[in-house]
Amino acid sequence: MHRLRSSSLLTGTGVYLLANILNAAIPFALLPVLTRYLSPADYGRVAMFQALLTALASLSALGVTGAIARKAYDDPKDRHELRDLIASCFQLLLTTSALLFAAVLIFRRELASWLSLDVVWIQGAVFVSATMVVIRIRLGQWQVRKQSRAFGIFQVSQSLGNVSLSLLLVVALHQGYHGRIAAQVGIAAVFATAALVLLHREQLLAIWIWRPELMREALAFGVPLLPHIAGGFLLGTMDRLIVNNELGVAETGIYVVAAQLAGGMALVFDGINKAYWPWLFERLKKDDIEEKRRVVRLTYAWYAVILVTVALVFLVGPTLLTWIAGDRYARAGEIIGWLALGEAFGGMYLMVTNYIFYARRTGLVSLASIASGAANVVLLIAFIRWFGLHGAAWAYCSAMGIRFLLTWWAAHRSVPMPWFGSKAM
Repeated sequence: MHRLRSSSLLTGTGVYLLANILNAAIPFALLPVLTRYLSPADYGRVAMFQALLTALASLSALGVTGAIARKAYDDPKDRHELRDLIASCFQLLLTTSALLFAAVLIFRRELASWLSLDVVWIQGAVFVSATMVVIRIRLGQWQVRKQSRAFGIFQVSQSLGNVSLSLLLVVALHQGYHGRIAAQVGIAAVFATAALVLLHREQLLAIWIWRPELMREALAFGVPLLPHIAGGFLLGTMDRLIVNNELGVAETGIYVVAAQLAGGMALVFDGINKAYWPWLFERLKKDDIEEKRRVVRLTYAWYAVILVTVALVFLVGPTLLTWIAGDRYARAGEIIGWLALGEAFGGMYLMVTNYIFYARRTGLVSLASIASGAANVVLLIAFIRWFGLHGAAWAYCSAMGIRFLLTWWAAHRSVPMPWFGSKAM
């Protein structure tokens, strides 16, 4: 029992999971309010802003945040080199953000029509996407150093600020969906500033640094991941865009309510994975067959828990969704089970993708992501036209399953594990 309590995996998982639960509970607490103050169409516009943020943040980061985390893991005592790498990544971020802002200005009318958003919020999304990268870098350094409490406090504080300002603008000041988006912009600015200050206090932030070789190092890690990032966008965001254009912004609002509730599972999986991957890397480094068998047994046990949870969502999800979101969004209950199954495949995927990152074969992650993302788009276009909102959920679920299976295969090619046969169990 003492060994269990002292386990770095269990301790870290507990803190990350608590932080993620709180982080999820806070927006969920806001959901019943927003669905009663915003029409499905306005809720759909908020979803379009979120979809745009996801796309822009991926392009802004160029995948280099992972290079920073890997550097800190490999050379935890070399702060000088890590500081210079972070500075180099910030320089890349400024460059990509400027290019994205120029592109948004050029295509602002087309984007406004496609996303059903005002131009000012499309421009604001570029700024928020850059702040998301800054915050991710700060959180990543806490994660590598296993400072899970600092990670959780910062993450939960940001969510509390976001919700509080949203309530003020949407409920008290009746600003509608404009208030919800404005709250996200304002809080992102505050917490990105805080992230920069905290990095500076730990001597992890420099300004007058010019290290082109470190830029190349970051890009060498991050650029092969761009197809993976694009695949993630095609999987996690393209459904909203296609639903919006095929069925309208009001149907998008209904779909996104179901997706947000099902997405609570993803936050649990993410919290566990934040503690799991450093623990896994330590065991893979030992290259001990008994340790590998133990990892496989734990993975299969976790998969069983995930699938049981999905069965419960199919049973109680529709009733729970109507109770939370209200009658205007009741149709979302018809698809929540399938979206939850998609999230389950996402949780399984996290357990195997870490092996590929450990082996630094990030190109394999990209291949799996882009293939499943492309499959998702094809399935979405066909299924939405044939089956409406149900088709969108079935397409997402199928594509997430494809990604999991492809990534599992690639993981075994990268780091062979006793997945099959009696030796695995």
